[in-house]
Amino acid sequence: MTSFVPKAYQLVSFQKRSNPTPSLKMVYLEVFLNGPCLTKFENRVFFESVIKANLTYGRLVGVEGLTQEELFVWLPVKGIVVNDPTSGVILFDIGLAYKQFSLSLFEDPPECTPQDVLRNHVRKERGFEAILR
Repeated sequence: MTSFVPKAYQLVSFQKRSNPTPSLKMVYLEVFLNGPCLTKFENRVFFESVIKANLTYGRLVGVEGLTQEELFVWLPVKGIVVNDPTSGVILFDIGLAYKQFSLSLFEDPPECTPQDVLRNHVRKERGFEAILR
């Protein structure tokens, strides 16, 4: 099973939503984590305590609570797309562009380092420390 959600989640909530396009079925998704945390796929990814998105076939749109480091800059992930599951590619919409990852990176839920541990051990990385405040 493919998952971008860290192992340490408490609850996943699904709720049907009305959609202006009736042919496109959409579900509101909320994932509650034990707390904010950091993981790494190819780049570092920061999860807030709650991740929200609208779920439809092959995509998450309107993602909130997820940011990705790209060239020393932290950018919000606005969507996650799998256009063709047989392609082996997953796309993160970071607003300016789509970041392409191998789908195999998401076969197992990632381990995620809690925010408390990061504050105590990653002080020298000022760019990321600013996001934690």
